[in-house]
Amino acid sequence: MSLPKYQHFINNEWCDPTNNMWYESFNPYTAKPWCLIPKGNKEDVELAIGSAHQAFKTGEWPTLTPTQRGQLLYKLGDLIAEHADKLAEIEVMDNGKLISEMSAQLHYLPQWFYYFGGLADKIEGSVIPIDKPQVFNYTRYEPLGVVVAITPWNSPLLLASWKIAPALAAGNTIVLKPSEFTSASAFEFAKLFKAAGFPPGVLNVISGFGRDIGDDLVLHPQVAKVAFTGGTETGKRVYENAAKGIKKVSLELGGKSPNIVFDDANIDNAVKGVISGIFAATGQTCIAGSRLLVQASIHDEFVDKIVKLAKTAKMGDPLSFETQVGPVSTEPQFEKILSYLKLAKEEGAHCVLGGDRAKSSQAGTGWFVEPSIYTHVHNKMRIAQEEIFGPVLAVIPFKDDEEAISIANDIPYGLAAGLWTNDIKRILELSNKLQAGTVWVNTYRMLSYLSPFGGYKMSGIGRESGKEAIYNYLQAKSVWISTQTETPNPFVMRLK
Repeated sequence: MSLPKYQHFINNEWCDPTNNMWYESFNPYTAKPWCLIPKGNKEDVELAIGSAHQAFKTGEWPTLTPTQRGQLLYKLGDLIAEHADKLAEIEVMDNGKLISEMSAQLHYLPQWFYYFGGLADKIEGSVIPIDKPQVFNYTRYEPLGVVVAITPWNSPLLLASWKIAPALAAGNTIVLKPSEFTSASAFEFAKLFKAAGFPPGVLNVISGFGRDIGDDLVLHPQVAKVAFTGGTETGKRVYENAAKGIKKVSLELGGKSPNIVFDDANIDNAVKGVISGIFAATGQTCIAGSRLLVQASIHDEFVDKIVKLAKTAKMGDPLSFETQVGPVSTEPQFEKILSYLKLAKEEGAHCVLGGDRAKSSQAGTGWFVEPSIYTHVHNKMRIAQEEIFGPVLAVIPFKDDEEAISIANDIPYGLAAGLWTNDIKRILELSNKLQAGTVWVNTYRMLSYLSPFGGYKMSGIGRESGKEAIYNYLQAKSVWISTQTETPNPFVMRLK
């Protein structure tokens, strides 16, 4: 039986890759191919960016008012809501995450387009009471131009929308390059943009391997900004290439987030929060609470409780709403996680749960790893410092507040952190001291279109979601208008 074959989406048209080459996309649950994805090259990059550049400069898009742009985003949001179930199933086929989570994501996704659609005509400049007589000065915000959005495989459409919604609300045009592992949903998504009435060239979607088209996308002279979500090492390369053209960038990169539990916390809730932080999504989230910092006085009791709960997790088909732990999304990532399980043993960590590939009949033929918990971990171990991006939890004890903060911040990353305590003084003080872009208190892994998201240190640059996000896709212009009747000395800068 032939596999479904996708095409590139350029200038509101479907087209084959210029090299007439496709590659197989694999279903992580079966480890078998389920569709064919276009294998783009430099010529496809030129076509897509050329289309986006033309749409930004001429045609209907630049003539639309901000209100009209917002109305298109609202219509798109309605179409996403209408097709959410289908899009969720495609994402599960492509990345193996649970249908319960992907369905929730896709049904919540329209909110980003409603929010930024409403924000599109509320980006206001200001009149500045300038300190120069007979001069009128005001500011305005203008779009950047062509934005290249490069997105990962763990939450493809959610993370793409975090870039697309504010970028379009600001008046830019987009070239989206989804992960080579999970491109199918992006092409299905593109159908909705055309149906919503977006002019040709406003959104373009091409696929392919980073080694083939990544540099070409970032280095292209007609690209004004690159918005990237992915691994830190790839993010560094994107940043270096973007710097060659002095392009604006936003980077949402890796994490090694601490989930900190004090002895005065609601223990049962904290156990659930720790499990959610590391085993939901099979640990394949940048915000995964992969380091459990637990106060020494409750260490043994707490570890017993998380092991007991984790053992009940049902592994199996991610398209079943009863499944709680699905497969790893890609074979390379599967092998990487297994290598870290071996490393944990070599480093002297004590495995109290899991520690191997899953051999249960529930795992089928796919890429499953057992939920794994390690104790006897100190913060200098590689399993405590490096992002594993899998269901692997490192447990580290601490004595008091000072040591908890010292361990939590002793990491190259700063994306997120969790804090479990009922002491309001501790909550306020430690939330201020934690070096993380997001701090959850007595909860974990919550997101909203209303609140900014991004990282400290090597976890990235810029913010997504919330009103802060749209300014990442705008540039400020200052306009000076003189009303004086006579120009002063032309050989001296006017400072008065």
